[in-house]
Amino acid sequence: MFATRSARLLVSTAIIFLLAGCNPFSNARPMMDEYVERVGRVLDTEPELSEIPSASPIPRRRNRVLPMPELELGMLDFLSLYGCELQYVVGEKNSVMGKVMQPLNRLRYEVRFIQAAAECLKTVEDEELQDVLNQAIASKRESLPIAIWNATWGLDEVETLFTLAKGEYPVGAEYPLSDLARDVRQLNKTVAALLDQNLDVDLGFWGNVHQRWQAEYRAGQLINSSKLVATRLDDATHLIQQRLVSRPLCFNGKPNSQSDIVQGMFFSIYIGKVQPYLADLRRARRDLIEPLTELAEMQAEVMPADFREWRRSALALEGVESVWANLDRAVERHTKAWQSLLEQCGLRPGA
Repeated sequence: MFATRSARLLVSTAIIFLLAGCNPFSNARPMMDEYVERVGRVLDTEPELSEIPSASPIPRRRNRVLPMPELELGMLDFLSLYGCELQYVVGEKNSVMGKVMQPLNRLRYEVRFIQAAAECLKTVEDEELQDVLNQAIASKRESLPIAIWNATWGLDEVETLFTLAKGEYPVGAEYPLSDLARDVRQLNKTVAALLDQNLDVDLGFWGNVHQRWQAEYRAGQLINSSKLVATRLDDATHLIQQRLVSRPLCFNGKPNSQSDIVQGMFFSIYIGKVQPYLADLRRARRDLIEPLTELAEMQAEVMPADFREWRRSALALEGVESVWANLDRAVERHTKAWQSLLEQCGLRPGA
């Protein structure tokens, strides 16, 4: 009889896994759903899965790109008449290809223009030309932050990096964020130098950064995961709180058979499965999101209004709209709920 029942149980379990098609703990969404289900099951409380709030997409490119001021045509024509290198720089800009420059090439042009104009200024004696050169250099230096913005946040590639269409950040992600993180750190150093009007920087690596952004979508996945995990942790917290206000898990602080089951699930699923994923999200936020936040913040002076609003949820690490602060708050609430529940049985976990 026992052997027959065991065989039936094994067959039923096999059918469940076949129907499920995969291990629920191999992907973020089924893992978090399963976690809430198990919390409800061990606490004899009916689980409810809340709707996951949708994240805000990065603003469209037309709302991120800033208009680039141009020198007066007469000034450009005047500068193109002289034989220093600036003549060739201006000529490239006036060519057919120059009229449709991509943001990075436009930034390179602006830097080359300032450098060439400064060199040209050393060689000319004509006062009128000196005045024109000084005006042109001042104008280009003033508009340089706009060119930098367009070459960082005004790109098509950044939309891929932040796309929300690729699901959540993988569980146990094998592909590290080291390349993306290194890119953004190097980019931040270069942007900081350019904003400080230090133009003697290498822009050669910048195109490779854009190519990697075009091939990756980790930032968007991390935003999706923060929304998912915060919502499901709150769902599980609600179940624990329901049990706390109904009937005690233990009496007189003494463990019992149910508390053993609850504690077992706490360690095997929350500590064993959910916590490592939380650690991955924290590490990825530190390695990628925080440098991207810095990249945006150092350009706050020219940041468009639509982007500024989106930044408060997707990039800001604090504030009521921040997905990252909301995740931190959900983790804190969940930890306190578990501590209160297990404390009834003298099993309170550490903070």
